[in-house]
Parts: sequence; structure tokens; C-alpha cells
Amino acid sequence: MKLVRNLLCVVAMGVVVGLGPISTCVQACPGCKTANETESRRPRAYMMSILFMLGMPATIVTGFGVAFYRMSRQSPEQAALMQQYLDQQAQQQRQQDQQL
Repeated sequence: MKLVRNLLCVVAMGVVVGLGPISTCVQACPGCKTANETESRRPRAYMMSILFMLGMPATIVTGFGVAFYRMSRQSPEQAALMQQYLDQQAQQQRQQDQQL
């Protein structure tokens, strides 16, 4: 298993190094290039807003990741209290459903 992983790493590095000299400079679109060459601040503001929008999903995923990590690292006492609370809530919900 370790041999396969090492072989894949070597192949991936070879592909990256091999294709490096072939790559060319890429522009997103001609309109963006022209807009950035002007003195207007609007294109730069637009690009910054896109960066902020791209950062929001990463922030949300990181927040959930940290929350789940902390939940998994709870002490047994805290986990028992949480389970007891959830059982009480489930029992109350069943009682409400039976009354309907």
C-alpha cells in the first residue's frame, strides 16, 4: 500500500514538473483585462467582492468542522448529559404526537 502511494506521488510530481514548461499565461477574459487597465476603481471593487463571496463557503465549512471536532472531543460526562437531554426531548415529542 505504501509502495503504491509513493509511486503515485512520484508520477504526480513527474506530471507537474513535465507540464510546467508547456503552460502559458492565461487571462480570465479580455473584458476584465481592459477594465483593469483603466483608472476606474469599479473593476477592482467587483473583483474584491468576488473574493469575499468565495471566502464565505470556506468560512462556513471551517466553522462546521471546528464545531464537529469539539463535539467529538467532549468528555464522557458531557456526552451523557447531552444524550439525556436528547432522550427527554424525544420523549416529550412522542407525548405531543400521541396527544394529537
